[in-house]
Amino acid sequence: MTHPSPQLTQHAKGIDQLIQLAAAKPLSPAVDHFYFLRHGQTPRNALRIFQSYEEPLSDLGLQQAALAATLLAQEPIRSIVCSDARRAFDTAHAVAAPLGLTPVAREVLRERHFGCLIGTSSAEIDWACSPEGGETLAQFVERKRAALDAALQAPAPVLIVAHGGTLYVLAALLRVPVDAALLGNAQPLRFERQANGQWTARALMRADGSVAAIA
Repeated sequence: MTHPSPQLTQHAKGIDQLIQLAAAKPLSPAVDHFYFLRHGQTPRNALRIFQSYEEPLSDLGLQQAALAATLLAQEPIRSIVCSDARRAFDTAHAVAAPLGLTPVAREVLRERHFGCLIGTSSAEIDWACSPEGGETLAQFVERKRAALDAALQAPAPVLIVAHGGTLYVLAALLRVPVDAALLGNAQPLRFERQANGQWTARALMRADGSVAAIA
């Protein structure tokens, strides 16, 4: 039996169920490393409100995307695959420009569809809920598993630009602990397979050795 990571479960209700669903069929990427970037902040991120796929980046979110672009420009990224939700799509294009790449947008990489909860507070989010008109947790995890598996088949090293929910599922599929330093908006991450076969994730650093701001 796979036990939820304390670092992961402390962030939201229902994460233990998410981990159990992901653990039933873990991901086994053919690559030995890749990159992940959550989108920049949006106005409704800041207010803790479930948002639509058309929610734009805030001014801070645009600044975060620009900082992420600076950090990722130093990495040997060959392809970018992103969610087609506006906040991820715009973040991906900001990052792609210095790299001279064109992101491939995929609907299946969108955040979980929370149905009737959109527009309401997400402060007490429960990932195990089954919102009317939205996806169940099982449907979401299965969609993300397939979407991530497909994205990781792009020319390596690949950068995936998506959402917080995607990061939760990705971490669970690879059995990687997630702490607050990895969850920030537009915080570039490098996932790497170790010699023992286990995966790790680390935040990319600035030239001075500090982690990018994740406010």
